[in-house]
Amino acid sequence: MERLDIYVARQIPIRKPRFFNSVHTGNEWNKYNQTHYDHDNPPPKVVQGYKFNLFYPDLIDKSQAPTYEIIKEPVLIMFRAGPPYEDMAFRIVNLKWEHSPKRGYKSVFDRGVLQLYFNFKRHFYRR
Repeated sequence: MERLDIYVARQIPIRKPRFFNSVHTGNEWNKYNQTHYDHDNPPPKVVQGYKFNLFYPDLIDKSQAPTYEIIKEPVLIMFRAGPPYEDMAFRIVNLKWEHSPKRGYKSVFDRGVLQLYFNFKRHFYRR
């Protein structure tokens, strides 16, 4: 079985997966921004989350789902799927994630598409 996988991997060229990513940005209306900005002159936009869609239609081992890991310095998110696809890395903002599905977290691999959606935690100022 292992020799067959090596043979199949040699016959198919390694390529990058197709992807569709989006960055969720918005205004943060904290106390400082409320006093210094208004709706006519809004504060600068900040990154609030990401949506990653990576397409792996021709995976050799369909039972093994693609994985992701976070690499520090610089902060990268690395997606690994196996042959015939090479690894993909994207630079992201270094903030803590919301892992609740109610807050927009989704990590699903279905029908050859890896979907990873996450938002960042909001920090409320408390004295």
